[in-house]
Amino acid sequence: MNWKNLDATESFELLKAHDRVDLSTAMAGESGAKRVAEYRIPMGCGLVYSYAAKQVDDEILDILQALADEQQLTQKYEELYNGGIVNTGESRMVLHQLCRGQLGKDVFHNGVNKREFFVTQQNRIAEFANKVHNGELLNEKGEKYNTVVQIGIGGSDLGPRALYIALENWARVTGNLKMEAKFISNVDPDDASAVLEKVDIPHAIFIVVSKSGTTLETLTNETFVKNAIKAAGCEVSKHMAAVTSETSPLAGNPEYLDSFYMDDFIGGRYSSSSAVGGAVLSLAFGPEIFARILNGAAEEDKLAKNPNVRENADLLDALIGVYERNVFGYPMTAVLPYSQALSRFPAHLQQLDMESNGKHVNRFGEKLNYQTGPIIYGEPGTNGQHSFYQLLHQGTQIVPMQFVGFRKSQRGDDVEIQGTTSQQKLSANVAAQIVAFATGKNDENPNKVFEGQRPSSIIVGDQLIPETLGALLAHFENKVMFQGFTWNINSFDQEGVQLGKVLANKVLANDTDGALAGYSEMLSIF
Repeated sequence: MNWKNLDATESFELLKAHDRVDLSTAMAGESGAKRVAEYRIPMGCGLVYSYAAKQVDDEILDILQALADEQQLTQKYEELYNGGIVNTGESRMVLHQLCRGQLGKDVFHNGVNKREFFVTQQNRIAEFANKVHNGELLNEKGEKYNTVVQIGIGGSDLGPRALYIALENWARVTGNLKMEAKFISNVDPDDASAVLEKVDIPHAIFIVVSKSGTTLETLTNETFVKNAIKAAGCEVSKHMAAVTSETSPLAGNPEYLDSFYMDDFIGGRYSSSSAVGGAVLSLAFGPEIFARILNGAAEEDKLAKNPNVRENADLLDALIGVYERNVFGYPMTAVLPYSQALSRFPAHLQQLDMESNGKHVNRFGEKLNYQTGPIIYGEPGTNGQHSFYQLLHQGTQIVPMQFVGFRKSQRGDDVEIQGTTSQQKLSANVAAQIVAFATGKNDENPNKVFEGQRPSSIIVGDQLIPETLGALLAHFENKVMFQGFTWNINSFDQEGVQLGKVLANKVLANDTDGALAGYSEMLSIF
């Protein structure tokens, strides 16, 4: 396998030398309509990726194909799902796709078939969830549980929370909401207090999620919750479960209803497909709904194997992002879902992308001479239009955008005002914004000039359901992976979160000096 830096490739030099596409011209009139019809790729579960409003043409697409071939991107993906040591920083395999399906050969570690391990955990979670739902597993008073609360931080919170919120309304109207789910993540005591105040503790199951079983914030919140359970006159062992590794102190703990296992080969930000997402989502919606999410992700994972950039949305989205970051110098990407259900999806993508590709050295520890991961942020439309779109339209910094839209709402409720429905208004807004960003507007008044040339893509689906959600999740995971391969960095470790933890522990041990002592005093820690 050939692992080399982006700036060592011939294709990157060709990209830098190529003329830029004028979006205002490309997206105007009939040529714009033709472009929208042609510049799209089918994704999994009926989704479509449209890149018509990106600054690319057929010649640039050919160069991006050459870059994908030169950097062996789909071959590296194959290396990953076949169990290669792709996470070089920690000398580990990367196996989150294996939770969703078998893409290649069997993967073993210490004699254990990892696909069978993940399926076993899914089956154990399904059995546990079904017992809770049908009343075989009851609280100390013989009553059913009605709420599940996940206690975790980072990837143990952001992904599962985003997926739960994405399907909560759909589950209500389709009869698939088995239990309400809530989440405690911040070590700030106000977070746990606010959640517990809204939870009927005698009828709740709390899931502690920590791979190591030693994560300070999570264990602190676990103690907070245990105290609340006892204060409510309940038995801790009737109200807590764990998602952890088989070797952690949480594994097989008699204080828990059960323990479900993950391993070192799935990073937190990629763990929604594992027991980390499986336990809370199976309890909330039923294991069959979680299985549908996995099926959608598996379908997208298979499409990501295609080496043809014009047929592989995950691959092309990644390469266009590299083009924008390293040729145009755009430092940010805005994620703009025109779906209230995806309100927390940008927060999940912030961690997925920025924790994965926020690296300054390559896979071999050598300092890079080019930019890597962009800053990710976003809000749902149309709220964002009345917040930060002013800067996107007329600011001095061009920010590429990734829109997501659906033809149908989840609940089916709607109202007609002035001849159009709410859903029509929502869809009209996203279509208008894409064209406005691309083409701009001239005016005699400089304050009303829109320069255009603001690139965007959109993923469109019929409705946000479990399968489309899974495909959407996998698309962005695969995009981040392909970008990391292109930049020749390790997207699967996260050393950047460690230094702050070390210093925080020094503060808590009252072992400080210099500025650390000064800030400790300012915050009245002791």
